[in-house]
Amino acid sequence: MSAAVTQGIRVEVTTAYQADQSSPGAKHFVFAYTVRITNEGTLTAQLRSRHWVITDDRGTIQEVRGDGVVGVQPLLKPGQHFEYTSSCVLKTPRGTMHGTYRIVREDGHSFDAEIAPFLLVSPAAQAPRWVN
Repeated sequence: MSAAVTQGIRVEVTTAYQADQSSPGAKHFVFAYTVRITNEGTLTAQLRSRHWVITDDRGTIQEVRGDGVVGVQPLLKPGQHFEYTSSCVLKTPRGTMHGTYRIVREDGHSFDAEIAPFLLVSPAAQAPRWVN
């Protein structure tokens, strides 16, 4: 799990390899990630956009930018949270993701809330790379 807090916005991420949707022989590895965004601040805040940096085990980088998450721009009052699950596809059995959410508070202040780096690892990638 990864976790980061930026100006009262906590972002936590957990991941799961999706074996039923993956085809390792075809270099198609699917990972689900669940994000929980909690407003620990004292002002209402809205998530307006996202920026993801996805890196596979070969160093290939994909950047994803867009409005909101899963089709919404959640408005979070102090103490509220929003949770969603999405997925990404890699051509390698291991990779990383990190990024930011653009947050706008009710006082008009905007900032980028950090999404701390997290690993995407298939069971095959966890095996030792050497043989006795």
